[in-house]
Amino acid sequence: MQIPNWVPTLLLIFSFFGLFFSESVAQVAPVCSESDRAALLGFKAKIVKDTTDSLSTWIGKECCDGGWEGVQCNEAGRVTVLQLQRPDKDSTLYMKGTLSSSLSNLPFLEVLIVSGMKQITGPIPRGFSNLTHLTQLSLEDNFLTGSIPPGLGHLLLLQGLSVSGNRLTGEIPSSLGNIKNLAQINLARNYLRGPIPPTFQNIHGLQYLDLSYNQLSGLIPDFVGDLQNISFIDLSYNQLSGPVPISLFSLAKLQDLSLSHNQLTGKIPVQIEGLKSLTSISLSSNRFSGNIPASFSRLQNLWYLNLSRNGLSDPLPDTLARGIPSLLSIDLSYNNLSLGTVPDWIRSRQLSDVHLAGCQLQGILPSFTRPDSLSSIDLSDNHFSAGITKFFTNMSSLQKLKLSNNRLKFDLSEIKLPDGLSVIDFSSNQIVGSISSIINNRTSSFLDVLDVSRNQISGKFPEFREGLRLRALNVASNKISGQLPSSLSNLINLEKFDISRNLITGTIPTSLGLLVKLQWLDLSINALSGKIPNSLLGIEALKHASFRANRLCGEIPQGRPFNIFPAAAYAHNLCLCGKPLAPCRGKKSELSQ
Repeated sequence: MQIPNWVPTLLLIFSFFGLFFSESVAQVAPVCSESDRAALLGFKAKIVKDTTDSLSTWIGKECCDGGWEGVQCNEAGRVTVLQLQRPDKDSTLYMKGTLSSSLSNLPFLEVLIVSGMKQITGPIPRGFSNLTHLTQLSLEDNFLTGSIPPGLGHLLLLQGLSVSGNRLTGEIPSSLGNIKNLAQINLARNYLRGPIPPTFQNIHGLQYLDLSYNQLSGLIPDFVGDLQNISFIDLSYNQLSGPVPISLFSLAKLQDLSLSHNQLTGKIPVQIEGLKSLTSISLSSNRFSGNIPASFSRLQNLWYLNLSRNGLSDPLPDTLARGIPSLLSIDLSYNNLSLGTVPDWIRSRQLSDVHLAGCQLQGILPSFTRPDSLSSIDLSDNHFSAGITKFFTNMSSLQKLKLSNNRLKFDLSEIKLPDGLSVIDFSSNQIVGSISSIINNRTSSFLDVLDVSRNQISGKFPEFREGLRLRALNVASNKISGQLPSSLSNLINLEKFDISRNLITGTIPTSLGLLVKLQWLDLSINALSGKIPNSLLGIEALKHASFRANRLCGEIPQGRPFNIFPAAAYAHNLCLCGKPLAPCRGKKSELSQ
């Protein structure tokens, strides 16, 4: 049968309107479920302050039209995503309140993220175990307390779990091992104790495990070798003990491993070469002994190696000179190594970080073949002598330099600091000259931390210009004289100021009270006179202060924290009085009032 000529045209018209109609329907937002809306408003009601202003958008009846910040819905109008994340590290942005259990009444929720809010307190609601559709749960960087609810082990679809950066206590629930789909577990920066649950061996797909900065104890379990998909393990800053299980070194996909700051013992296993993909390893601050295994040299991708603060002994394996081709950062500090000189294979490489503190190095400071690549050097607590004049040649990338506790002899006026050098520690040497050689107009744009304490530096303080970035200035135990300049007030970023054991005279400038970020202040053992100015009461962040052994007189500022510092902080002056010392003459004591 022949099809009439008008049929294709009609079909085309129908298809056009059908397409238009379907697109129009797709643009209509789903209608928000009343029960879901009530659950969200229950959360909002428990937040008493919100400087992020996220919840100010939660108005009206339609929570699914895109107007409610952080809320997403499915086509049926059921909430599937609640994501409230502080956008940056601005300390003025936070939420204050508690985490409402009303969120347990969002049965279709797949993603729950409430992180970085800092002042959300209280426990993790146990009702969260009802959110069986969850694939991601992130409650990190709040102020949550209590234990991790065992009921979270019922969330069998969960792929990512993070409750890091809270105040959680108790043991890690063994029930978490029931969640076999977990790819990421982050419980770091809490107060969790007890062992690593043996049930974690069931999570074969685990790729990321961070349990750092807790109080976990016991052994690193042998089953860790069964987690063949894992690429990141951080168990640092705990109380784990015993040897590292050999099984760990069969993890061919592992890229990052940190076991630092524990109580691990024994030798570093030679099987370390089994970590074929390893890029970063830190075993620092444990109790490892014996030699550094030669098998480290076969780690082709390793760029960061930190074995510091252990009991490792000589000799270094010769194979290190030819191996570890990707190495950029090395730290062998504070072991039982007596290197004598910086090994040629370290001096000749293109490294960014060289940390060899306490390695019994001696002679003159080393010269590096590629000084332009170095960003951090720590050669403290060695026996280097002579000067430093040529050391900085071509160190255009240097940012941190620590040469403390050596026998270096030079005048500060002899050196020209590389632009960008932000941290300098020359303490405990035999350095002379004036501090103004380092703190000047040129260094003001990059110098953050300066420690030249326990030397023979003399002269007077320079005038401090505006724009100085200094956060810490320690010139203790030198021969600096003269008065403190009122331009101290320009050091607006200063957090630590230590001028103790010098020859400083004159009065404490009132402008010192403008350094509102100051946390550590030590003016002890000088020849300062006059009063402690009341302007210092403006330094509310101050945690430590000492005015001991000067010629100060008058009433101690009567406000926190000055009137609650120990009496020793004011001892051996001419006539200081008031809390915490005896009342000033002519003033009645509180007991007689």
